[in-house]
Amino acid sequence: MMGIREMLATDVDAALAIINAAAQAYRGVIPVDRWHEPYMPRDELEGEIANGVMFRVAEDDGRLAGVMGMQDKGAVALIRHAYIALAIQRKGVGTMLLRQVASLAEKPLLVGTWADASWAIDFYRRNGFALVPKEDKDSLLRKYWSIPERQVETSVVLGDGRWMEARQSNAAKGGT
Repeated sequence: MMGIREMLATDVDAALAIINAAAQAYRGVIPVDRWHEPYMPRDELEGEIANGVMFRVAEDDGRLAGVMGMQDKGAVALIRHAYIALAIQRKGVGTMLLRQVASLAEKPLLVGTWADASWAIDFYRRNGFALVPKEDKDSLLRKYWSIPERQVETSVVLGDGRWMEARQSNAAKGGT
């Protein structure tokens, strides 16, 4: 039976295995200068946790099946590091995790991903997110993420319905 729960310290090795195996899909898709092996080393995951990324895991009969984080950034929350075990991708686990993580946020959600990762963009679109207009993308990436300029250039941001509504409301008010 599939369940979603908070990630525990004892889950780190299994989470890293899922993240690094699933991230192989990015090899050759993202800019070569942004790829490294492993894609997420242990110290990076531990740093993300120390910086407030709260991870949830999908667990199936005692084995981790997926991992997804959320980071509160004040006005918004960010979906971070969403990866599903290769053997069960495209079986609804990512959607279950996203719904659970989204239900914990009482604010607009944003997610950043690589511009050429069409499968990731399609996943978020199927789950109610929309691409943020280019005029907002770069400023959002610089404001809410700590990434190098090269990654800003090669990424997109998607927002959930709450973010899109807030953007439209602000535009109607003259941008205030």
